[in-house]
Amino acid sequence: MFQSKKNIIAGRNPVTEALKSGQSVDKILLFKNAGGDVIYEIRQLAKQLNVPIQYVPNEKLNSLTNINHQGVVAFKSSIVYQDLQQVIDWINSKAENALFLMLDGITDVRNIGAIARSAVCCGVQTIIISDKGIGALNEDAVKSSAGALEQIQICRVNSLLKTLDTLHLGGIKVFTSEIKAGKKLFEIDLTEPCCIIMGNEEKGIQPYMSKAADDHFFIPMVGNFDSFNVSVATGIILYEAMKQRMMNDTH
Repeated sequence: MFQSKKNIIAGRNPVTEALKSGQSVDKILLFKNAGGDVIYEIRQLAKQLNVPIQYVPNEKLNSLTNINHQGVVAFKSSIVYQDLQQVIDWINSKAENALFLMLDGITDVRNIGAIARSAVCCGVQTIIISDKGIGALNEDAVKSSAGALEQIQICRVNSLLKTLDTLHLGGIKVFTSEIKAGKKLFEIDLTEPCCIIMGNEEKGIQPYMSKAADDHFFIPMVGNFDSFNVSVATGIILYEAMKQRMMNDTH
């Protein structure tokens, strides 16, 4: 008999208890016509915890499990998400030099996995993602990261734009990688506390995010080919940051 997959929680009370107990949840699927006090509570808890909700027809839920789902199914996350402000306070208390990475609309889990590997290798303390418009950090993402996603702090936020205010208040500058930027990568001072925003391969960084950033740069290339893959570009940028910081420490 077909049962739920091991990463699925089905039913109103089980999902509510999972959220209340601190179980890390990747997303929730709700029957679009579901109602009642428990459904309202699930919506409120999801909002507080930045867990995305997707509204779907009942057939979708039935295809996932034959357990009585009561119009709600949640996917367990392979990642334990951290609170960004707590991460900033922790880094400042240790007098560490913040190096953060923000992903704006990157949906391919293989790219996210590769980015996480580079981030761990180059000393990034945390990766910031939105609760919508990004690939799920599921088992496939963890595998493609060779376990790196389990070795780095991940912060999931409701609004990337509001998060820039949090970073600025924490003394962290924000830089974006853009093809039409006026400065080359190595002309940016990456030794100071900073966060690098990497955008979607097709659309790039959202315009309002770019406008709110402190500075912009591009990666110099030989030839007229389009651009680097986003995971490769991220690796190049983070390596430059690591190199600058290593050279700075020797002086």
